[in-house]
Amino acid sequence: MIMNGKKGLIIGVANNKSIAYGIAKQCAAQGAQMAFTYLSERFQKKVEPLAAECGSSLCYELDASNPEHIVALKENIARDFGEIDFIVHSIAFAPKEGLSGRFCDISKEAFNVSMEISVYSLIEITGALKPLLSKNSSILTLSYYGGVKYIPNYNLMGVAKAALEMTVKYLAEDLGQDGIRVNAISAGPIKTLAASGIGDFNFMLKWNGAHSPLKRNVSIEEVGNSGMYLLSDLSSAVTGEIHYVDSGYNIMGMPAVKFDEDGKPTIAWNGEK
Repeated sequence: MIMNGKKGLIIGVANNKSIAYGIAKQCAAQGAQMAFTYLSERFQKKVEPLAAECGSSLCYELDASNPEHIVALKENIARDFGEIDFIVHSIAFAPKEGLSGRFCDISKEAFNVSMEISVYSLIEITGALKPLLSKNSSILTLSYYGGVKYIPNYNLMGVAKAALEMTVKYLAEDLGQDGIRVNAISAGPIKTLAASGIGDFNFMLKWNGAHSPLKRNVSIEEVGNSGMYLLSDLSSAVTGEIHYVDSGYNIMGMPAVKFDEDGKPTIAWNGEK
């Protein structure tokens, strides 16, 4: 199996709809051993059964804004694994005001919180766990097309994802000398807990499904397969990349619209109407 003998940390599973869970499942199917984190006691009861599905009983509390949690995370990983071969970073947050209303009205507090949780946490966690990372290890985070182009209602998270993608590139260069690879997956829209906070998300799903080359949306299993590849030795020469898993939506400059006999535009979509 591709991940046989690999040990890793999965950060950001909230429920069985989480992209991080999709990645963990595919890694487990290929033989990886993993530890998981949960945000708070509220999520602990949800994460522990999902970890068990992946053959793990190791679950640690991690609020990325709490330095004590990061210190404890390092101690727990050192105790339970000694060293690890990969990290999945799948945490992001923006206050409600950052996902609605006028962009120019976003407060400094909301901006700072979003950047701390969504971006700096990758730097901080990487720095803390770097002594425990094996040679030729891999770090993977999750982005979205809203960090490259304007997406309605994505607002502050778009700025955070843009910063996250550049963080991936700078970390990739910095850690390359240590044999550590850093990449991101930019997944198409998926109905996750985080997505529920984005206004008109169902329309976003339909739009992406209708206008992507494959005329459908993606699943957490498909993103999971790509994540497993980027965490495995199959991608040993790949670093600093933003890998799109979005049915090709990111290549489109404008919708490929067809017209009916009356000259009215029609939209073809293989997904749910």
